[in-house]
Amino acid sequence: MITFTLALLLLIGGYFIYGRYVERIFAPDATRQTPAITQADGVDFIRLPNWKIFMIQFLNIAGLGPIFGAIMGAQFGTASYLWIVLGTIFAGAVHDYFSGMLSIRHGGESLPEIIGRFLGKRTKTVFCIFAMVLMVLVGAVFVSGPAELLAGMTPASLDFLFWIGIIFLYYILATLMPVDKIIGRIYPLFAAALLFMALGIVVMLYIKSPELPEIWDGFGTKYDPNPIFPMMFISIACGAISGFHATQSPLMARCMENEKHGRPIFYGAMVAEGIVALIWAAAATWFFQENGIVDQVTGKAYSGAAVATLISKDWLGTFGGILAILGIVAAPITSGDTALRSARLIMADFLHFDQKKIRNRLIICIPMFAITIAILIYSLTDADGFKIIWRYFAWCNQTMAVFTLWAITVYLTLKQKNYFITLLPALLMTCVCSTYISMAPEGFALPTTWGYVIGGICTLIGLVWFILWKRKALK
Repeated sequence: MITFTLALLLLIGGYFIYGRYVERIFAPDATRQTPAITQADGVDFIRLPNWKIFMIQFLNIAGLGPIFGAIMGAQFGTASYLWIVLGTIFAGAVHDYFSGMLSIRHGGESLPEIIGRFLGKRTKTVFCIFAMVLMVLVGAVFVSGPAELLAGMTPASLDFLFWIGIIFLYYILATLMPVDKIIGRIYPLFAAALLFMALGIVVMLYIKSPELPEIWDGFGTKYDPNPIFPMMFISIACGAISGFHATQSPLMARCMENEKHGRPIFYGAMVAEGIVALIWAAAATWFFQENGIVDQVTGKAYSGAAVATLISKDWLGTFGGILAILGIVAAPITSGDTALRSARLIMADFLHFDQKKIRNRLIICIPMFAITIAILIYSLTDADGFKIIWRYFAWCNQTMAVFTLWAITVYLTLKQKNYFITLLPALLMTCVCSTYISMAPEGFALPTTWGYVIGGICTLIGLVWFILWKRKALK
C-alpha cells in the first residue's frame, strides 16, 4: 500500500506543481474572448458553468480506459502504477491541456484542423480520415461493454441485444441534439456516480489494506505473458495518455468562458482520470492475487467487466455496488456518444458545413451511423470480432496521441517556448506505437526483437525530422 499511496500523492501533487508550470508555458489570457462568446450558435458553441464543463470533460475522456484498461494493465504488476502516474502528469494531462487550449485560441477548431495548422494540409487530410475511423470505432466498441453489464443487472427479457439497441438510440439523440440539452444535463450526474465509485473503492482499499506488491520488490506479480513494453502502454491507454482525449477537448473548448479555466478543466480532468485508473489498477492487483486471472468456474480469463463488477459488489455492498456499476456503465456510453458527436464536428469543420440546422447534421450523421452499425454487427457475428476491433481501436487511439503531441511540439517551437515538455512524450509514444504495430498479432506480427528495432528506427527518424525542421523553421 505504500507504493499505491505515494503514487496517489504524486498524481495530486502533479496537478498543482507541473500543471501550473504547463499553464505558465501556454500563458492563458483572461481578457481574450472565447469561441463560446464570439461564435455562439445554440448547438455546439454554448457557454456552460465551469463545474459542469469539468464533469462533462471528465466523463467524455473516461470511457472504458481508466477502468478496464487499468484492470488489464494491472496484470503487468506495479509497473502499471509507474506508467499511470508518469504518463498522466508528463504526457496525458499536457496532451489534453494543449489540445483544448489550442482549440480555444483558434476558434474552437476540431483536432484535424489543429493538426493541419501545424503539421500541414496533407497531414490534416490523412489525420481527418484517421480520426473519423477512430471515432466510429469508439462508437462501436463502447456499446458492447455497458450493454453486457446492463443485461446482467436486468431481467432476462432485457437481453444484450435489447440494451445495444437502447444505447445506440441514445447515441443518435445525443449526437444530434444541442450540447446543453442532453449532455449538459445528465453528464454531471453520471460523472458523480463514477467519482463515487472511485472514492468507494479507494476507501475500501485502505480499510482492507491488502498486501499489494511494492515497487522496490521489482515490478510485482506479472500475469500477462506479453512484454511490458509496448503492450502495457497500449493496454492502459486512457489512464495515462489517449489520443481520443484530444478529439474531446475541443467540444468543451467551445463552451468555456475564460482561458484561465483550462488547467482545472483539461489538465485536472486527466489527473482525475489517472487517479481513477490508479485506484482500479491497485484493486485489480489485489483481485488477481486472490483469484488469479482465470475464472475457475468458466475456465476463461476474467474480463475487465467481470473484475469491475465483482470488486464493486464485494467491497461496496448491494446498493454501493449498483451505484458503482452504473458509474462504470455510464463512462463508456458517454464516451461513445461524444465520440460520434466529435466525428460530426470533425467532418463539418473539414467540409466547412454549418451545423445550426438539423438537416445539415443529419446529412453528416446518417452515413456515419450506418458505418458504426455495420462495425457493430461484425463485432457481434464474429467470435473474435470485438477483440479485433478493440485492438485496432487501442492502437489507433495511441497513434492519434502521437500526431497531437508532434503538432503541439511544433506550436511550442514556433512560439519559442519549452518544447521538450511534449517532444519527449512524442518520441516515447512514437516508439510505443511503431513497436506495437510491428509485433502485435493484428499488426505485422514480427518477432519481438524486430519490433524493438523498428520502433527505435521510427523514433530516431522522428527526432532527426524534428531537428532538421527546427533548424529551417527558426532561421
